Amino acid sequence: MKNAFIGSAIERREDLRFLRGRGEYVDDLKPDGLLYAVILRSSVAHGRIVSIDVSAALKIPGVHAVITAKDMPGGAPIVPMRLQPLPEFKPFEQPVIAHDKVRYVGEPLAVVIADSVAIGEDALEAIEIQIESLPAVADWHVAKRDQNLLFEGPGTNRSLTFNAVRGDADAAFVNAPYVRRETFRTGRHYGLTMEPRGVMAQWDAAKGLLTVSGAAKVPFFNRRILAKQIGLPEDSIEMIENDVGGGFGARGEFYPEDFLIPFAARQLNRPVKWIEDRRENLMAMNHAREAEVDVELACERDGTILALRGHAHVDMGAYMRTNGAVGARNIAQFMAGPYRIPNVKLDVSLWMTNKTPVGTYRGPGRFETDFFRERLLDLVAQDLGIDRVEFRRKNLVARSEMPYQIATISPYLHEDEYDSGDYQATLDRCLKEIGWSEKAKLAGRLIDGHYHGIAVGCFIEGGGAGPKETARLEINDDGSISVYIGSSAVGQGVETVFAQIAADALEIPLDRIRWVHHGSTTYVSDGYGAYHSRSVVMGGSALLDAANNFKAALSEEAAKRLGCDASEITIDEDKVSGAGKSLPLAAFAGLTREGAFLNKKHTYSYGAQAAHVAVDAKIGKVDILDYVVVQDAGRIINPLTLRGQVIGSLVQGLGGAFLENLVYDEQGQLLTGSLADYLLPTASDFPRLRAIVMDEHPSPINPLGAKGAGEGGMVGAGGVIANAVANALQSFNPDLRELPLTPTRVWEMTQKKA
Repeated sequence: MKNAFIGSAIERREDLRFLRGRGEYVDDLKPDGLLYAVILRSSVAHGRIVSIDVSAALKIPGVHAVITAKDMPGGAPIVPMRLQPLPEFKPFEQPVIAHDKVRYVGEPLAVVIADSVAIGEDALEAIEIQIESLPAVADWHVAKRDQNLLFEGPGTNRSLTFNAVRGDADAAFVNAPYVRRETFRTGRHYGLTMEPRGVMAQWDAAKGLLTVSGAAKVPFFNRRILAKQIGLPEDSIEMIENDVGGGFGARGEFYPEDFLIPFAARQLNRPVKWIEDRRENLMAMNHAREAEVDVELACERDGTILALRGHAHVDMGAYMRTNGAVGARNIAQFMAGPYRIPNVKLDVSLWMTNKTPVGTYRGPGRFETDFFRERLLDLVAQDLGIDRVEFRRKNLVARSEMPYQIATISPYLHEDEYDSGDYQATLDRCLKEIGWSEKAKLAGRLIDGHYHGIAVGCFIEGGGAGPKETARLEINDDGSISVYIGSSAVGQGVETVFAQIAADALEIPLDRIRWVHHGSTTYVSDGYGAYHSRSVVMGGSALLDAANNFKAALSEEAAKRLGCDASEITIDEDKVSGAGKSLPLAAFAGLTREGAFLNKKHTYSYGAQAAHVAVDAKIGKVDILDYVVVQDAGRIINPLTLRGQVIGSLVQGLGGAFLENLVYDEQGQLLTGSLADYLLPTASDFPRLRAIVMDEHPSPINPLGAKGAGEGGMVGAGGVIANAVANALQSFNPDLRELPLTPTRVWEMTQKKA
């Protein structure tokens, strides 16, 4: 009987050590001779650096060094783009430490290395800085004027405009029977992790080896960048992935600190550690989401969508770094979502402002663009007098149209297509699960002082980004198997799902997969990490290839020892048999083989979400009475971990829809620099959330048939919540065009009618 671990709801094996407090995070590391780094950050949003005097700080007992840009031979290195490395972005890239100008509050100016954090913080106070203030570019509206430039060279604050095109939208609008144009906006927030960022570096001069702990997300890429910046061969650097308290797309990219701490450790020949405090986390880790769109939809009177066009503006913050362009690109390419829109023309401009730079955050660009689209669809359906469910159903891409070509994005030319699926099926299942026909009767009704509203929306989630992932299998001394994988663990449960995949591929019990090692550069020849919901698709497929290579090598070796042909060899739990004889697996300890999976196509999981809310108009409070997500993720490896991913991402999406907002004033000062001001959802805020996961339509582009599915709950949350609140407050004719829906904003919508 064949194994069937794939598809089984197996509890996460990594949870036991976390629940027992046995996880090892970067701040748990305390090698002998450890020094601590503290970073002086700019309190000015925009200005020219006149002088930095560190002499007084160096006199403080316990201070070992104060590093500024002047201490770096050849000048401060630049943080490069990892994704979409277009030449247009070069002038806007960030130096690892400010040397001529500061461009956002929180930009590094100096690094103090001391015996303790407390001594380092005292030294920060002793550093004398003179900065000539310049007018702050507080948002994209100011940036667009190009009166005050962040970078003089390009002569503009616009780094790039992405264009998404399908068909001929302008022609479709000429004689369209119906057109509606609207403006929508999403607020600025980010992927706040429970554990802030941390880096520890150790330099072994005798071996010429630099070890960097605290790596996450993309260790191999970060090693390539650091090697180039610091002047070492790649194999002279080891990036060690420790346990990580959350990633969400923001943590693990290459930040200034990822150079500064290794540089300090090498300069001093001592271990150096830096742990971000929460205020630093709020103002220095990548931000996301802030965008505004002017968009219009053309339809037939029967609701058939003809075309979509518009222009969006994204606030990029002060620099283009690592993956900062992804959100803006996705706004353009995925505004059509899962709907059949034959003609698309969308432009998205990327504006530089004096704010923290942006990067990816779970569902980058898709959360924003889904809110824009789904809110617009409800308004259009209302105008046309068409049921909003039927309006969506009519325009969903049909199963028979798969694979379905979507808009082409440029200048980073990229063509893409949805791989497989039945979008109508997930919509129907979602409506059934939430009891739509009955709850629709409550729309707009005032019951016990609360206005009730419902909404539904459809979404797609891209995943499985290539180009490659690597895996390796090895027999341990006791005959168990270790798995080594280039994918990183940022909380998604990879130790469990990779064990399931390996056990099935090798046809052995799950408990024979003793260890799953991931992320660190020491494990495999090459790796690409965890982003774009790629770990199972790419890493799992690489593991299948490794298993095939491993079994072939084991069969050949066993055949030699047992005196038979390799085709006669069988692997049975803990032994290898052939020609009537057998050997224990432990006899082959050390046998190892690597495998890889190369693919440049994307997977697209999809689904529908529906919400039932009750709004207290007197105080602007919104309660979620029921929320259902239905998502088809191709072939599901572990439905238990998948549901956890869907619910977790949904909670983050609801946080962005209701609470989270990074606010700046006109001088570029961050006003929400603590968790007293930046509000987050807690376990009690959204107790009634349900996830139904389906695997009806495997992906045809990978041998597992899996689809990335770690972001779907997030993607649709903003649009569904906005429409549910608007539906509840329909008697007030609410002007609902902006997120987050804070109590103040909801209350103000009810007051305009009054």
